[in-house]
Amino acid sequence: MRNKVLARWNSLDPATAAREALPCCGSQAWAAALAGRRPIADEDSLIDASTSIWFALPEDAWQEAFDSHPRIGQTHAQTHATDESLRWSALEQRTAVSEDEAVRLALQEANRRYEQKFGRIFILCATGKTSAEILAILEARMKNDAATELREATEQQRQITKLRLHRWLESE
Repeated sequence: MRNKVLARWNSLDPATAAREALPCCGSQAWAAALAGRRPIADEDSLIDASTSIWFALPEDAWQEAFDSHPRIGQTHAQTHATDESLRWSALEQRTAVSEDEAVRLALQEANRRYEQKFGRIFILCATGKTSAEILAILEARMKNDAATELREATEQQRQITKLRLHRWLESE
């Protein structure tokens, strides 16, 4: 049986289709390219198309996606973000919201240092991770050089996008 969300999405005009997919990634170029690949037959094909498009994008398109996320532990993005994307971020980070003030402050400071070093917010597929786990991952990634960290950030965004595509397809 075909997925109803995907079937409806396949029938939309390109601009509307791109706008509907945008909360899954945050990159306008990714959303437009994904809409341009329609019709997409099934969920696996959608994930495959998403991945190949994502890794073929230029760095500025990746940055646009990164900027659409709130910092870990926050609720607003650095730039544009759809309401749906912000809701999904809150869901993805719910385990990461720490009641421990010391951990929360340490995460804020580590985020600040990360942004100073790499010039963007820390991107992590945070689903199911605690604040302490995220802090440990952030500290470990601070040891990366710029190229290695960009590759890691793009992989984390790919994982986030995959989870959001699944969530989107289950929305009806």
